[in-house]
Amino acid sequence: MQLLSTVRAFSRAGYSVALIARRQSSLDALSEEIKSSGGDAASFCVPSYAPGQFSPTFSDIRSQFPASQYSLRAALFNVGYAVWKPFLEVTPEEVQESLSTNVAAAFSFSREAILQFKQNTVDAANPNRGTLIFTGATASMRGNTMTSAFSIGKFGARALSQSLAKEFGKDDIHAIIDGLVILISSRSRNNDCEGKAPPSGLNPESIAQSYLYLVNQEKSAWTWELDLRPAHEKW
Repeated sequence: MQLLSTVRAFSRAGYSVALIARRQSSLDALSEEIKSSGGDAASFCVPSYAPGQFSPTFSDIRSQFPASQYSLRAALFNVGYAVWKPFLEVTPEEVQESLSTNVAAAFSFSREAILQFKQNTVDAANPNRGTLIFTGATASMRGNTMTSAFSIGKFGARALSQSLAKEFGKDDIHAIIDGLVILISSRSRNNDCEGKAPPSGLNPESIAQSYLYLVNQEKSAWTWELDLRPAHEKW
C-alpha cells in the first residue's frame, strides 16, 4: 500500500515513474493503473535484489525514456527483508539475507542513483540535482526483542544514508537519512487485522505526501531525518 500511494503521488505531481520489483504481475498492474490515470510509468522486473542487478536495470530505465526528456530527480529505496524471531532461532542464512537485502542492495541502488544525479543540472525549476530516500523502520532506531536480524540490516542502511548525506550534500544531492520510520504491518504481525494496518498505523497517503515534501525542499533547510509516527503510537 505504501509503494502504491507513493507512485500515485509522484505521478500526480508530474513525474514519470520507473518501477523496480521482483514480481512482474504486480509491476504491470501498477504501471497500467498509472497510465490509465494519464501518468507515465514503466516497469522493470529483476530476478533478485542482488547488488549486480541494479546497474543493468538503471541502464534499461534510461533506454525506456527519451534521452531529451530523461533526468532522474528522485529515487526511493523501499526494499526490506524482515525476520521476526528470537535470537537463538535466527539462522545464518537469514542474517546474510538481511544484510544483503537491507545493506548491500541499498549500497548498489544508491550508487546507480547518485551517478545519474551528478549528471543533472541545477536551475530554478530543479534546485537540487536529486533526492535519494530510504524507507526505514523503528528497528533502524533501536533494537528490540525479535528484531536482532532485522535491526542489523536497518541500522546498516541508516548508517549508509548518513554517509551519503555528508558526502554528497555539497553536490546538491539530498540523501534523506532513513527517510521515514514506519510501522511495518503484515498478516504475520497483526493476525487480527487481516493484513491491514491497525488503527494506530500510518496512512500510506500521508507517507507519500511526506516523500514529495522531502524532494521539494530548498537546500538551505534540508531534512536530515524524518521520523513519522501516528498521534497514538503504540510501539
